[in-house]
Amino acid sequence: MDGAKTFLEGTAERADLNQYWFSQPTLSTFVEEICDANGPAALVSSPSVYFSLPEEHRRKCKVLDFDRQWESDPGFVFYDFHEPENLPEALRGSFAFVLIDPPFITREVWEKYAATARFLACQGARFLCTTIAENAPLMEELLNLHPVLFRPGIPNLVYQYSIYVNYDSSRLHKLNPEIDEDNWQEALQKTMR
Repeated sequence: MDGAKTFLEGTAERADLNQYWFSQPTLSTFVEEICDANGPAALVSSPSVYFSLPEEHRRKCKVLDFDRQWESDPGFVFYDFHEPENLPEALRGSFAFVLIDPPFITREVWEKYAATARFLACQGARFLCTTIAENAPLMEELLNLHPVLFRPGIPNLVYQYSIYVNYDSSRLHKLNPEIDEDNWQEALQKTMR
């Protein structure tokens, strides 16, 4: 059975931890992005993505999360964003792809996640991060990331996230049909004028 479907059907979101899972189509897109990078990936505060990876790829990846319900998985690493570099030294500079989906959108939280991203990433690593559109200047400042057209489906989240990356992806340069029919970036620019 498909890993995303299994995870989504078998794992309840926990409001106390601000957990909101991505939709199955969004998870499939993220899995393709990670597999294209063809190296180990760190999935930070994003267990739905980790458990959606094909098993052979997941073996070379890690999921860093505060929720210990997955600690029996060999790829689990306990992670508290309040201590952004309190991680095993063996993970430093070990990942070709770092995906981050934090539970909060504030500058203070993102500064800590950015420190974690820099700790985990190898030279030339790809970053994919999710947060609100209003955080675009912050994402550029902290990790030199830019927004893409594709926006993630997160069915139970009350506001819409955007995706920020540091690499080119034809897959992410398209609108997500489950979210947008029209170019949301153009509409956002018009309202800001």
